[in-house]
This record gives sequence, structure tokens and C-alpha cells, in this order.
Amino acid sequence: MTSKIRPPVFFPASAIIAALVLVGVLFPRDAERLFGAAQAFVLDTFGWFYLLTVGILLFSVLFFALSRFGRLKLGPDDAEPDYPYASWLAMLFAAGMGIGLMFYAVAEPVLHYSVPPEAEPRTLEAARQAMEFTFFHWGLHAWAIYAVVGLSLAYFSFRYNLPLTIRSGFYPLIRERIDGPVGHAVDVFAICGTVFGIATSLGLGVLQMNAGLNHLLGVPNTVWVQILLIAVVMGAATVSVVSGLDTGVRRLSEGNLVVAIVLMLFVLVVGPTTFIFKAFVQNIGAYLDDLLPRTFTLYAYEPRAWISDWTLFYWAWWISWSPFVGMFIARISRGRTVREFVLGVLFVPSTFTFFWMTVFGNSAISLDLGPAAGALAREVQENLPVALFQFFEYLPLSGITSTLAVILVGIFFVTSADSGSLVVDALASGGRDDTPVWQRIYWCVVQGTVAALLLLAGGLVGLQTMTLIAALPFAVILLLLAFGLLRGMQADVARAMEHRQAQPAVLVRGASWQARLGAILHEPNKRDVRRFIDSTARPALSDVRDELVRRGLDARLDGEGDGPVVLTVPAESARDFVYGVEPVAQPAMVFSAADTRTSLDGRRMIWAARTIFSDGSRGYDVTGFTKADLLSDVLAQFERYQILTQAESTQLYTGSPAARA
Repeated sequence: MTSKIRPPVFFPASAIIAALVLVGVLFPRDAERLFGAAQAFVLDTFGWFYLLTVGILLFSVLFFALSRFGRLKLGPDDAEPDYPYASWLAMLFAAGMGIGLMFYAVAEPVLHYSVPPEAEPRTLEAARQAMEFTFFHWGLHAWAIYAVVGLSLAYFSFRYNLPLTIRSGFYPLIRERIDGPVGHAVDVFAICGTVFGIATSLGLGVLQMNAGLNHLLGVPNTVWVQILLIAVVMGAATVSVVSGLDTGVRRLSEGNLVVAIVLMLFVLVVGPTTFIFKAFVQNIGAYLDDLLPRTFTLYAYEPRAWISDWTLFYWAWWISWSPFVGMFIARISRGRTVREFVLGVLFVPSTFTFFWMTVFGNSAISLDLGPAAGALAREVQENLPVALFQFFEYLPLSGITSTLAVILVGIFFVTSADSGSLVVDALASGGRDDTPVWQRIYWCVVQGTVAALLLLAGGLVGLQTMTLIAALPFAVILLLLAFGLLRGMQADVARAMEHRQAQPAVLVRGASWQARLGAILHEPNKRDVRRFIDSTARPALSDVRDELVRRGLDARLDGEGDGPVVLTVPAESARDFVYGVEPVAQPAMVFSAADTRTSLDGRRMIWAARTIFSDGSRGYDVTGFTKADLLSDVLAQFERYQILTQAESTQLYTGSPAARA
């Protein structure tokens, strides 16, 4: 299969990634110092920007959900969701799982408890704050970042027929120039951020796998063993890509999720069960109580390295991961309203993550306060990747649970690498998903190589530094995506208001006022409307279709039997032109008080032939039009469509190619 790459995206992204990694490889002795200095510079200079950006994104998505924009659909206005509600929520639930939750489930709460930023170490107040900080880092803010990317991808892809790439979210701002240098740069930064974000997760995963194997089997805990593990796992991911084992990997991932939940339930049952449930409720209360102050706390008046080591690193990590997770949630959300999307994406994965962190984190803190007597906290401080396995030592069946944990991390590793290569490949090929296998292999190898080289050069600091650097330009892109969404939604709401007042483009001609009154009072039945559609609407639309095809346009006419007849003219960079006519029934008018007491089910129904447009609006009744009238109406609507889709940003529909059809 021939290459499907976009050279202006593929080559610059590859070059930037190689250049950043080579700094550490070519100067190995100075790598740690260079990485440390770069990390300090980014955090000291732009830490405020990361914090402000994430706060803006959280309030932006909440505004989209709770305002009038929340009723807009991710797709045409009459689109139905691709997945049932329960299945969609289950997939969002699955999206919340990953290597990070395995790595930090015990480590983060225990570290905040033993080395807190505000309270006295290893006190009850430190324990309360530890869970509050953990919720803050893994809760609504992280998913607001993902929601902005996912919402932008879904909105402009499913409503505007644009490619499923980051650049499409810039259409309301720069219009056709998304196919030029600006659009290329947006996708390049998205690729760089995603590669380094995934490399960070892979690095954390291999550190934890090595720690687990060392704990269980005595395997040396060295960087060369970790690089060997990366090679093995990335080899498995590459085999998956080459063999097309999508179904197998998907089932493996689903099974992995089940095992993870079983592991969580095991800890819940054998641990301090009642305390965990009490702590879960109180943790949520504390989190919500301090949500606003924490969002903008930078310790500006009392500088602390803690904010850089934790909060700012997390925000950069989530920003880097956002194209990966955003594309997944966008693909499964066609047909949902903006309100459903935002509330589902914000609260379903966050709630599961909160419970997961409470089960593992509060259990670990409870053990350290009790039987462990501080030993667990000391062990976690000395060796972060081994935290989960040391925790299991204080519970029954520690050998089995530790083995399961290593297997879970390994499978998360494989599926993240496999899925990540597909997402990056799509970004590098203009949103295409029919790319040749070698391109996916290439990005799979790039991810593994980046993770291995950064571990070799600078360890965890190297991974964190590259994530921070790569996330900085993408943070600007996220703010522009949010602004682009606002512009696009404003235009679509304006268009929807026009459609609610839609009138036919031509007026049906009548011989006299008496004839017109007769037409108004006439109550067509289903047979009358069906006859009109078959004898007038279908031939008229068929003639238009034939003429469009003759003039070199791709046009089709759909509809058989008792359903609607629909003319569609596909468009590549805007919503398709659609003009359809369908039979609809509604209760007949009543002219007496007695009739108003009749239930709707018992009322007489009248039928009409109503227009259908590309956004799902039912425009107006065309019953009684002659073929010439209908042809004139179709052409008038097609002319409006052409004008509005080509309008410049100074017009009413600025930023929206989704013109009324």
C-alpha cells in the first residue's frame, strides 16, 4: 500500500522529536543537569500559564454544557447516538483506566501524606489533604482538558464533515487556511505532545513492571532491564499492529479492565471497608469545597517546589495525553448532545478514579497509621515504583495480587502503545484511518525508542521534562480550540433560530383566494402525501440529481417505500447539502371545546410532506407544490447553501461552514 502521510506534518514532527531526544543522548553526562535546568525554566516561567489554562478549560466546558449550546448535537440535529447510553458510559468508564492509576494509586496519596505541602507530615490532617490533592490531580481538571479536545474533534468532524484531526477545530478561526502552514503546525505540536505524553506513561509502566519483577523474582532493578522490557512490550504492540489483532487486543483490554476492578474490589473487601466508604464521601466533600481555590493556587507568596513536582507536571501530562484520549471519546460520541458529552466525560471517569484512589490510597494510609507504623511511607519515599507491591505485602495473597498487578501494567503498556500509534498515525496523515501498516509500525517504534532513550539519558526527570516542553505550545492550541468551539456554536445557534422560522423559498401559486382557502382547510391523509411524494417530489429531486451528476458533481437520491426521499450532495470541507421530503403526521386542528377533551391518541391525524435539511430541521410543508414549484425551492435552497458555505468570517455565519441547506 502506498504512503498516506502528510509530508508537512510527518517530517517536521519526526525531526522535532528526534532533536529533543538527541539532546539527552548526545550529552549523557550532562543530561540530568540539562533536563533539570530545562524543567525548572519551564515551570518557573510558564507555571502560571499551565495553571490558568487548565482553569479556563474547566470553566469553558462547563459553560458549553450548561448554556444554550448544551442542546447542540455532535452531528446533524437529528443524529442518533451510535452507542446506547449504558454502553457509552461504560466506554467512558474504561477510558479512565491506565498505567497512571496503577503507578500512582498508592504512591501519590502516601507521598502527600508523608511529605505534605501544607500540613504536618504523617498526621490526620496530612492524610485528609493527601486525598484532596490526589482527587484534585486526577479529577475534573484532567477530564476537562480531554473534553475540550474530544468535543472539538467530534463537533467539527460530525457536524462540519471535517477530518478527525486537531486542525479542524481551527476552522471557525482561519477557515480554509487549516490546510496550510498553520494547520500543519497545529498537528505537528499535537503529535509531539502525544508522543512524549505516551512515552512518559510507558516509562512509568516499565519502572513499575521492573519494580514488581524485582519484588517477586529478584530481577535486577536497572535501566538496562527497563529498556529490555520496553523492547519486549513494544515488540508485542508491533505484532498487534502488523497482524491486525484489533479484536484480540480489544478483548484483552476489556479483560484487563475487569481484572483491575476485581483487584480493586479485593482491596475494598479485605481492607478497612467501612472506613473506605466513609473516606470516599468525605474526600468528595473536601475536594468540592476547595475546588476553586486549588484551581488557581500557585503558592506565589510562599514558593514551594511541590507545586512544580506535582500539579504543574500533571497538567502538562494531561495536556500531552489529550489528543490520544480526546480522539477516543470523540469517536464514540457521535449523536450525543454537547451537554451529555461534557457531563458524561467530566463525571463518569472522574467518579471511578476517585473511588479507585480512595480504595488504594486510604487503605495504604490506614495501614501506615496502624500495622505498618510508618514503614510503608518510608518504603514509598525510597522507591516510588515499588509502592503498590509493598502495599500488597500488608494484605492477604500478596504474591497473587502482585503478579496480577505486573500483568495488568504489561497489558496496559501494550494497548497504550498500540492505540497511541494509531492516534499519532491518524494525526500525521490528515485524519485517515486506512494508512499502510508500516506507518503504524513507525510510530510504534518511535514511542518505544523515545521512552527508552529518555529513561537511559535522564530517567523519570527526562520523561517529565520532555512532557512539560511538548505540552507548552499545545496549551495555547487548547485555548484556541475552546475559542473556536464558541465561535462555531454561536454560528450554529444563529442558523438554528433561522430554521425555526423557515419558510419555503417560493410561494405556491393558486388560481384564487377561494382555492387557497380550500388548500389551507384541506386535511391530507397518508395516502395523499405518499402520492405527492411519489408523483411530484421524487421526480423533481431525481431531475436535480441527474443534472448535478451531468455537471460533474457527486449527488445521490435515497429513499424507498413509505419513508422520505432525500437528495444529498456530499461536501468535503462542509456539511453535505441535503434536501428531502418526508411524510409526517400531526393531530388535526380543533374548533370546539369538546374536541379539546379528546386525548392525542384519539384525535384525528392529518398528514403533510415536510422538508428535511442536513442539520435535521423539519422546515416547512410543501404539500400541494407543483413540480416546478418544488424545483424552484430546491434550487433556491442550494443557492443559499452555496453562499453561506463560502461566506467570509465577516458574515453572520462566521466560522461555520454548516450553512442552512
